Amino acid sequence: MSYLLETHLHTASVSKCASSRGSEYVAGYLDKGYSGIIVTDHFFNANCALSKKLQWEEWVNQFYRGYEETKEEGEKIGLDVFFGWEETFEGCDDYLVYGLDKQWLLKHPEVRTWTRGEQYRAVKEAGGCVVQAHPFRQRWYISKVVLSAGCVDAVEAANGGNDDISFDALAWHYAKKIGKPVTAGSDIHDTSYIYNNNIFGIFLEKKPSDISDIVKAICNNEITGLKSDRWRFDLFGNENVVLPVEIRDKNDNVISGKWRDYL
Repeated sequence: MSYLLETHLHTASVSKCASSRGSEYVAGYLDKGYSGIIVTDHFFNANCALSKKLQWEEWVNQFYRGYEETKEEGEKIGLDVFFGWEETFEGCDDYLVYGLDKQWLLKHPEVRTWTRGEQYRAVKEAGGCVVQAHPFRQRWYISKVVLSAGCVDAVEAANGGNDDISFDALAWHYAKKIGKPVTAGSDIHDTSYIYNNNIFGIFLEKKPSDISDIVKAICNNEITGLKSDRWRFDLFGNENVVLPVEIRDKNDNVISGKWRDYL
């Protein structure tokens, strides 16, 4: 038996671009055969609806609200709900962070000013993991593609929010080239995507009891499958990358050379 998990979900309570509250997702995912979902609202430097003027403790408490509302509903009907977040750097590249909790955030207000490398080292030290979300996404508000090869544990190779699905093919080949596991997530902001069957996820052999089990499965490359349109990975070679591309190492320094060497 396999257990299906959503890895990338936003709630209207916290993410400025979402239109559905966390509790509204739960019944739909359960109906579609999911055993759990990870709430990954936009974090401090991302498209977050919370004011940066709030005191840190109050900000964290409000940020946690999207997860808590979702978890409360999940407990009522039998869907596991886990906590994570999505942070953005320079308005360009995004990272899903799993394995940490409210108490960790309260003790680390400096998270707001970290570099990619500082984020990765701190998350790893605390027992979490970092997944680069939709690394090849190109939109009007993104000035460059940043591939953080040295500061991630895995790469999101299938993203339900990508406008051009050839970006997923690039992400798949990039992950394989740098030897990182791949994940899939819906990047869902609206419950309508559930009923349009435009939702992705990962399959695990064992039912996770907490977020640390998911972290271990990702880091140990124990994901048994992806729920996605598998054919989208076959579009490699048909992509159109028009933005500048940077490759960064474990210290968040730009690596010289051609980015296509990483495919």
